[in-house]
Amino acid sequence: MSSSPDQHITLGPFCWQDFANGKHLQMCLQQALSPWWPRLFGYHLLKLGPLSATMDTSPCSISHQFCLHDAAGASVVANTTQLPLRHASVDVVLANFMLEFETNPYQLLREIDRVLISGGTLILSGFNPLSPAIWGKLLPKYQHALPWRGHFYLPSRVKDWLALLGYQVICDERLVYHPLFGDVYKGLMWQHGLESWLPGSGSVFLLVARKLDSPLTPVREKRKVRKPHWQTIPSAGRVGRSHSSVTGKDD
Repeated sequence: MSSSPDQHITLGPFCWQDFANGKHLQMCLQQALSPWWPRLFGYHLLKLGPLSATMDTSPCSISHQFCLHDAAGASVVANTTQLPLRHASVDVVLANFMLEFETNPYQLLREIDRVLISGGTLILSGFNPLSPAIWGKLLPKYQHALPWRGHFYLPSRVKDWLALLGYQVICDERLVYHPLFGDVYKGLMWQHGLESWLPGSGSVFLLVARKLDSPLTPVREKRKVRKPHWQTIPSAGRVGRSHSSVTGKDD
């Protein structure tokens, strides 16, 4: 039985301001994605979730751009884990900070994969646990606040999920070298140093992946049977040894 949008309980944010320094996160993502929009083509662009809905995707040439989530204001109000869309009907999917607040994040990826066309593009962002952002999970003051009450997944684990679904990651980037709480503009020298010396420790990861077109059942290459290169010795002209020559006696 499919659940209605009212039955889908989410612990995630409804707007960028729900996050600590949320507007700064949005600005950094917007800047990181700006080179990608002119490179994406197709007919339909799906902005999944309330955070993706407010991203500026106007530089993208895709004409039909719509947002889908389970709150008011969406183009389509629906459960994000049960998308009311046809198979292979969307060219690009943008999903910002959604895996952290889903009870079954892999099911969300499977549903995105169902509606994405072969050769389509998936853009994912999330929080990196191997970053300064992990301090919010260790301090009781922030443990139940956003985004720390969500589950942070390693970027490598997310890439493994995408590989299982048949995706090729074409961009793996880290953003925001800050613990996310407090003034994000303080300690800029420390943040720049962390970015230079530990570039993989950004608090936000950005993945751009392309769905590959592969057969459902791999076809094994037929093994060619090599013919032996033996040559038979011609028997014509061979003289057999008579019984007499063997025994040394004449008949």
